[in-house]
Amino acid sequence: MWNLKRPIAILALFASCLFAVNAQDNDWQPQIHTYKTIGTTGLKAHVFVPASTAKAKSRAAIILLHGGGWNAGSPEWMYDDAKHYAGMGIVAVAGEYRLSDQKTITPLDAMSDVRDLIRWVRQNSADLRVNPHRIAVYGVSAGGHLAASAAVFPHAEESEISSVPNALILLSPAVSLMGDNWPRMLLLDRASVKDISPADNISKALPPVAVFEGDADTETPPHGVQRFCDEAKKAGGVCEIHLYPHVGHILTRNLDPHAQEMGPFDPDPAAMTDAHAKQDAFLRKMGYVQ
Repeated sequence: MWNLKRPIAILALFASCLFAVNAQDNDWQPQIHTYKTIGTTGLKAHVFVPASTAKAKSRAAIILLHGGGWNAGSPEWMYDDAKHYAGMGIVAVAGEYRLSDQKTITPLDAMSDVRDLIRWVRQNSADLRVNPHRIAVYGVSAGGHLAASAAVFPHAEESEISSVPNALILLSPAVSLMGDNWPRMLLLDRASVKDISPADNISKALPPVAVFEGDADTETPPHGVQRFCDEAKKAGGVCEIHLYPHVGHILTRNLDPHAQEMGPFDPDPAAMTDAHAKQDAFLRKMGYVQ
């Protein structure tokens, strides 16, 4: 479960998302757009455009959401993943969302931001050369919660431009939150944990979901992920789980809970390589790769 100390492990969450990229991709810079403004603060969408997009009528898109316990992180954490997917011919968007501060901003605000980011991509699909019906969302840890929430929770504004993803890829996602004190503290009594727990609110068929999880994960335990998938299947959706033995949160080999709070983070190379390959295969199966 998330706790007060866990968000300190920033390097762990950052390192978890890294794809190995070709040397020539290291200088690949995103186009940065403001997709939403709250007061004087603009939230950014970091868009990585495939080199061949100019010749294509439209591409699939993937929105990438970092982890960090809802109160830490930045879009840059997902840059290497974004470069990888852009290299596959997918328009990749590393998204910013508001971080909980235990004062005024809560996970409810981040959930709203992610919905607006998905709508922004759809609304600007012509300019981005994106197929608005092929938008996947890839979420890591707390980002996995935000990705799943966009698919699970209905909102009145769905009658305008939908924020429901067309596919979900979730890595160690926080999708079953009942009994978890960390999100309860972040919510500031504005909602109950059950109110924002995806596994406890599935009432309709979700888009296809692929989940990647360590069987020794104590932060987002496998039984909660399994419950989420079971509920998704009951509602008529497709949810596949890839469970990796002897690794913890975000596929780390370091299973010492005290060491995990402060590092070092030790992602299992074999598990990460296999997960990345299966994530790519999932997108190919969905027709996202031309």
